Amino acid sequence: MARRGATENPVSTRFDDLAREADGDFRDWLQASGEGRPLRTEVTVERPRTAMTRNDSPDIPFEASFNAYRGCEHGCIYCFARPTHAWHGLSPGLDFESRLFAKPDGPALLREAFAKPGYRPSPLALGTNTDPYQPIEARFRITRAVLELCLEARHPVSVTTKSARVLDDLALLAALAKDGLAAVMVSVTTLDPALARAMEPRAAAPHRRLAAIRALAEAGVPVAVSASPMIPGLNDHELEAIVAAAAAAGASAAAAMPIRLPHEVAPLFAAWLRHHRPDRAERVLNGIRAMRGGRLNDPRFGHRQRGEGPWAALLAARLERLRRAHGLGRRAWTLRTDLFRPPEEAGQLSLF
Repeated sequence: MARRGATENPVSTRFDDLAREADGDFRDWLQASGEGRPLRTEVTVERPRTAMTRNDSPDIPFEASFNAYRGCEHGCIYCFARPTHAWHGLSPGLDFESRLFAKPDGPALLREAFAKPGYRPSPLALGTNTDPYQPIEARFRITRAVLELCLEARHPVSVTTKSARVLDDLALLAALAKDGLAAVMVSVTTLDPALARAMEPRAAAPHRRLAAIRALAEAGVPVAVSASPMIPGLNDHELEAIVAAAAAAGASAAAAMPIRLPHEVAPLFAAWLRHHRPDRAERVLNGIRAMRGGRLNDPRFGHRQRGEGPWAALLAARLERLRRAHGLGRRAWTLRTDLFRPPEEAGQLSLF
């Protein structure tokens, strides 16, 4: 059976009156312990009215973002985006990583937004919710279409991913980066292949992510490493090794954030720990509570990305020391906005 991240498929009741259990007609979405049919990936085409999302959170360093997909086949058990599936009446568990939504109209909607009179560009962040280079990108090529549009319009764009598939668009990213219009952040959570396979079962192996950092840097694309999330008692001891390996590969900046477990992610992560790492499950959960005010999640602005307490303070100090030791910045880029030129609207012919 193909590996998945979540060990269960609970249906959220935050937006539902009734909890539901899977019956025989729903068995394809069950993941038994090595029994039954493989869990298939199903993709639904979504037709949104707008494509760009504006951010007003003080914790996040971007104003505009675009997410090509809802749900993520990488199946990272800690993913903070899992609760978004509850809005669709689907489970943040296995549904999130196997029942996906794609937005093929997204690039056309972005073109319309870019072409509007008075539009003022700010760096467009890709991969802020789910990975823009998850496996279904090979079929839909939505991320590639957005990069092509950004190159045409000279629009700044940043990409966050844990997939080596980003190299499929290396030529586009290099062309954008040549004029200060693109940068990439690659997430490397662990260098341990066994932990990566259990925790991020369909993401690229750690060595392939480091190879992607090297290829991007050699092509002139500013690239940062995100050693996130850092999880007490599970992968936090790897911070130094991850940053050193990324710096050696050519990363010019480094970031690290502690794990956060909003809504349904907390019980899913706890169940995963007890299944995959039963010997340290309670130690890890207690470590998270220690930096989240006794809870498994602290949603307050100013706290959710940093945590609090001795462990969070030590993480920040270690990261700053590593930046100094390896000559890394906090961010890999300051992207230009002065080169922007509005694209032609879809179907409109140029007079020149």
